[in-house]
Amino acid sequence: MPNIKSAKKRVLVTEKKTAQNKAIKSALKTQIKKFLAAVGAGDKALAEKLYPETVSAIDAAVTKGIIHKNNASNKKAKLAKKLQSIAA
Repeated sequence: MPNIKSAKKRVLVTEKKTAQNKAIKSALKTQIKKFLAAVGAGDKALAEKLYPETVSAIDAAVTKGIIHKNNASNKKAKLAKKLQSIAA
């Protein structure tokens, strides 16, 4: 445990930010799982409804620095491909 006041503050801030980042990442994973479940069930209407929400969640995570923009692009491409496969 640090003794210096600024170091103590950094510990507290880091813990708080870590919790926020974890919550955002967890919500993102949940959103992706919902979309994949709809695709797996073959529910085209639900999948089309969830796709924009999922992409929006991915973009929000990039904006907040939770995931890298290339990682997000990769995820969105895979989700779009899965949506197209159910539409065909």
